[in-house]
Amino acid sequence: VLSLFILLVVVCLLFVFSGQHNNMRIVGCSEVDGEEMYGLDGEELWYADFANNKGVYPQPPFIDPFIYKKGIYEQAVQNQQVCKTNLGIALKGNKDVPLEFDPPSSPIMYPKDEVEDQQQNTLICYVTGFYPAPVNVSWTKNEQKVTVGPTINTPYPNKDGSFTQVSRLDFIPRQGDIYSCTVEHPALTEPLTQLWEVELKQQVGVGPAVFCGLGLTIGLLGVAAGTFFLIKGNECR
Repeated sequence: VLSLFILLVVVCLLFVFSGQHNNMRIVGCSEVDGEEMYGLDGEELWYADFANNKGVYPQPPFIDPFIYKKGIYEQAVQNQQVCKTNLGIALKGNKDVPLEFDPPSSPIMYPKDEVEDQQQNTLICYVTGFYPAPVNVSWTKNEQKVTVGPTINTPYPNKDGSFTQVSRLDFIPRQGDIYSCTVEHPALTEPLTQLWEVELKQQVGVGPAVFCGLGLTIGLLGVAAGTFFLIKGNECR
């Protein structure tokens, strides 16, 4: 069941512009879900994982680590209490206001790194343009549902008020395997599914290359020998 960030989708949406950088803090909640996230220039720096009672730093391993002050998760828990109180007030005051729904665009699937046989990689499913958040994303491998391994980030707001989410699945490429990413949202009449098939680059064997190189060398020697005897024949006349 999709839990919607109903009416009070974003209780606190704070943009801080510093030079050319855009810092963002989001606090949001529904009656059953909650979100708090910090971002910079369109990238998540930290978010609260309330299901597992911890804060998460989703930055890739190749960048310098960034750590917020101690107690940031505990503060996020307190913010949720305030958020749900405000949500109750908003729901009572706007109970007759119709909800707006915008469907997501077709999901985009791509591997994080260049695909190599038997080398672990990450498959990414990118979903954007939907409102309200979140979407539900499910995965299959060769038409079998994948229940262990997929992750999804917290909804990230776009400039037009819609949201973006990214789901990831670690996998080991094998030629011919077919993966699918399926997106569900209340604005959709039916789920959106995108397929991605593992296609490994074919390595050219050394045998044909050596054979062609040897044939070219013999051909050039033949041309050189023929030219030599032609010149000698003309000199003897």
